[in-house]
Amino acid sequence: MESSGHKHDDGRQNLATERLKGKVAVVTGGARGIGGATATILAENGAHVIVADVLDDAGESLAKSIGGLYIHCDVSKESDVESAVQLALSWKGKLDILFNNAGIIDNGRSITNLEMEKVATLINVNIKGVIHGIKHAARAMISVGNGGSIICSSSSAAIMGGLASHAYTVTKGAILAVSKSAACELGVHGIRVNCVSPHAIPSEMLVNAYRDHLGKPKMTMEEVSNRIGECGSLLHGRCGSMDDVAQAVLFLASDEAGFITGHNLVLDGGFTSSKVEMSFIYRHKS
Repeated sequence: MESSGHKHDDGRQNLATERLKGKVAVVTGGARGIGGATATILAENGAHVIVADVLDDAGESLAKSIGGLYIHCDVSKESDVESAVQLALSWKGKLDILFNNAGIIDNGRSITNLEMEKVATLINVNIKGVIHGIKHAARAMISVGNGGSIICSSSSAAIMGGLASHAYTVTKGAILAVSKSAACELGVHGIRVNCVSPHAIPSEMLVNAYRDHLGKPKMTMEEVSNRIGECGSLLHGRCGSMDDVAQAVLFLASDEAGFITGHNLVLDGGFTSSKVEMSFIYRHKS
């Protein structure tokens, strides 16, 4: 599991553990990367966390380290997602939080030469997996009657063209759409549905994509981070981290975000809002 890099001083740690005290969470794709960082922070803040993933060794190790449970879960299979939700109900009698995080990428190619079988694979995991999660989390939350928070992982690629492959972009755009639609229906039950949309977070998956596309098989995570910090953020020299995403999910999962639903929280250092090329116009002429 990749380290979340998340540290507290004692005072903040004691305060933080109350934010999700007693809540029950399922994190799909939770064995490592953004999912692993999020599972860790949710547990640090008092949640009982189920790590759902296909990476059994990493998932079991992480779940044990945070006092949670692990379940093998291929989100493209509805029965696997249903089992993860049912595990929460049998373990603690409820489900308060679902982080629909599991997803895959492809190596991309021209729209004129897409391999539709590979597109279908992305749809099965990225779109159907999210729908499976919303469906079964909503059923569980409605049955208990305490509301809940469903957070889905989209991407900056869903709101700005040219940031990812066509197939990946399609799937992440669909996640935004179904999250807003579900928020409309489920609000009457006190269930909030929101998205987080990270931009260029240096993870193992992204580093491998950079290596493939740039033809640099030995490119390091630090090199990718530096490249993003230079040209992929308005906060010059600063790229996003897995911990940044985990903290955003923590906020949306908590009661502090109790009046937020149907929202897409973009974590991009301002990249999709403005362009830096014309920033010279703001500088003093001297």
